Amino acid sequence: MKDLQQYTDEELIVQLHNGNQSVETYLLNKYKGLVLKKAHAMFLAGGETEDLIQEGMIGLFQAVRDYQPDKNTLFSTFANLCVVRQLCKAIEVSGRKKHKPLNAYVSLSGDDSPLLEAFDFSQQNPETIVIDRENTEQMRNKIRECLSEFENEVLDLYLEGKTYTQIAVLMEKTPKSIDNALQRIRGKIKELSLDSR
Repeated sequence: MKDLQQYTDEELIVQLHNGNQSVETYLLNKYKGLVLKKAHAMFLAGGETEDLIQEGMIGLFQAVRDYQPDKNTLFSTFANLCVVRQLCKAIEVSGRKKHKPLNAYVSLSGDDSPLLEAFDFSQQNPETIVIDRENTEQMRNKIRECLSEFENEVLDLYLEGKTYTQIAVLMEKTPKSIDNALQRIRGKIKELSLDSR
């Protein structure tokens, strides 16, 4: 590794393109500090700093793989850009997932939620996606109709990420009554999804 220090990053990338695989490890280690610094400065909803570090390392790996010395940009600038972009993308995706429950499904009971498998938006067929979205909207409306006003309010707060205790305080109820309401909501959703099959 010591002999690699005598070269600029740009020269090292040329060596990598010519088959010197040790350059990749050297550059990943050299710029890991950049990833740590950027990851610690950001926040990932529902994740930990370790998740961001991993995303940042993916960005750094892409920088090493995609950098083109003939573009008149320093590798350090390009690496910084790739790391930040990857971190921002991870945060954006995490934010979308945080608000996803009513957009795609309502999951109140984890992996066994019947709505989890009901609609799969990963398919690329636009017609199927539109139909699935319409089905989801219909299911959402049916759920809203079958719930009481109190249960709808509890559901909204729960989907915002509030805990049982926080919902209880906001609604001036006991945590037990909130728990009971969520159990009823789960039961009604399960019943609706079974009826729609």
